[in-house]
Amino acid sequence: MENSKKKVIEEAVVKFVGDSGDGMQLTGTIFSESAALSGNDISTFPDYPAEIRAPHNTIAGVSGFQAHIGRYKLRTTGDLCDILVAMNPASLKANLKWAKKGGTLIVDSDTFDEKALGSCNYQSNPLEDGSLKNYSLIKVPMSSHALETGKKLNFENKVAEKSKNMYALGIISFLFNSKLDILYNTLDKKFSKKPEIAELNKKVLEAGYKYAQDSKLFPTTYEIPPAEMEKGRYRNVTGDMAAAWGLIAASEKSGRPLFLGSYPITPATDIIIELAKHKSLGVKVFQAEDEIAGVCSAIGASYAGSLAVTSTSGPGFSLKSEALGLAVMTELPLVVVDVQRGGPSTGLPTKSEQSDLLQALYGRNGECPLMVMAASSSAQCFYATYQAAKVAMEHMTPVIILMDGFLANGSELFKIPKMADMPAITPPLAQPNDPEYKPYRRDEKTFVRQWALPGMEGLRHRVGGLEKEDIYGNVSTDPQNHQKMVDFRAAKIAKIADSLPLQEISGPDEGDLLVVSWGSTKGAVLSAVLELQKKGLKISHTNFEYIMPLPKNTPEVFSKFRKIVVCELNSGQFAGYLRALHPQYQYLQYNKIQGLPFTVSELVSEFTKILEEK
Repeated sequence: MENSKKKVIEEAVVKFVGDSGDGMQLTGTIFSESAALSGNDISTFPDYPAEIRAPHNTIAGVSGFQAHIGRYKLRTTGDLCDILVAMNPASLKANLKWAKKGGTLIVDSDTFDEKALGSCNYQSNPLEDGSLKNYSLIKVPMSSHALETGKKLNFENKVAEKSKNMYALGIISFLFNSKLDILYNTLDKKFSKKPEIAELNKKVLEAGYKYAQDSKLFPTTYEIPPAEMEKGRYRNVTGDMAAAWGLIAASEKSGRPLFLGSYPITPATDIIIELAKHKSLGVKVFQAEDEIAGVCSAIGASYAGSLAVTSTSGPGFSLKSEALGLAVMTELPLVVVDVQRGGPSTGLPTKSEQSDLLQALYGRNGECPLMVMAASSSAQCFYATYQAAKVAMEHMTPVIILMDGFLANGSELFKIPKMADMPAITPPLAQPNDPEYKPYRRDEKTFVRQWALPGMEGLRHRVGGLEKEDIYGNVSTDPQNHQKMVDFRAAKIAKIADSLPLQEISGPDEGDLLVVSWGSTKGAVLSAVLELQKKGLKISHTNFEYIMPLPKNTPEVFSKFRKIVVCELNSGQFAGYLRALHPQYQYLQYNKIQGLPFTVSELVSEFTKILEEK
């Protein structure tokens, strides 16, 4: 390292890309976790191919992992990457558009042979034809070097060559002055059941590090100082993991056992997997034969007194709609976690989209109101599902919490809270032998009925999908009673707004432009707004996490801005909803439906254009 200068930087975006079998997810995870253990903040996003076992070295089979590391609180996974590590021609071709001009490309030169170049339609070798002159290109024979290291340890060629991703990690680790002992410890944990594989990966990683050092690959190496973060215990979590933990915390706080009835579906399956690990905490997980059985089993568990949850994505969510009507009619608590993806139909299974908002708001037969919420970051999924469970139980209603693939698969640092600091959850449980109990007798202020569990002495009652008589719960087709019960159910959801926090604004509470987002777009939109605020522009931002009902001060927030633009990853579903509820305001739109999150740069450009228009 004598000839390498060390430069202190604020942040960096690194993306690892390769074939599906090249271990890019593992490489990116280890790199980002080691950065976190060194004190940096991180925000990551894995990019999975939609096809299962796509042909080798094709665009369809490219897998990637983007890691944003910094010395301050990060809100996005970064726009374009500073360093792109490409393990084959297809991954370079698919991802070159995401690399900054002047950025660094580190490629495995062993894989750029004539056959591989032809399979992804390269007319010539990009490593030799000058087409990459606008980048700092570093060619390393990673596959052969990894193979050579594995042979010295007596590993078969097939096994040794698979470790080439660790060779790439070694090169990147040298570039960022990463601590090898942290990387080694991480590998030991990842391969605790296969110590010989851990040893191979460590040796190959070390070989890549040493090659970068001895070959003087980089005139400058980088160091990102530790971030100044609030003291506490942190964990790198994905949105699915955080959502599962939030449900477990709500179960503990409410005293209600947790039951999940679900069917596996991308990108929500990891919620099932994570909850299944915690049987010791009383969690019950039922993997149903289909989506309908999943939600119906959860409704049964709710009737029996559990904190009942079902998780799914868009296609499965549509199958659950009839059962959601049953949960609304019976007025039972139920949490529905919808991890949105691109649609319609099977759509883009591994790509992110805010595609299900209208389905969540209206996708049921009859007058069927329920609460709809949206999580805003991977770590915030913990608090979102906790709050959804609290509202569901305290207001005896289904609650839909909208996540998406970007949140579910992405990860960030999560400060683990103390249970004592979490809000109380007090379900309206009926008391045994209460002479005043009736199944549809309601609280006069909230219109919430009591939750009587099977087996409670003296509280025998009947609920079901047919309309019920007010107070007594007998089946009723009386027109006036139906009107009254429809009104009660709607009023109960509207009354939830009384317990919600007021809508907050980032920036001045009045100005030229208010940028509105909801859910996962918060980080990118807020970053763009802050960038323009630094230039002195009169722009502010508000992000909605509560959608049905909206916070009570929503009209007041909107009234103080000359223009309002609604940003969302769909064709304008939230904008249309706002027009219906608050038509007195005009709403501009900025929409994107590409299976990709917003970039900060495109938002800055769009907001600047809107501000300049008279």
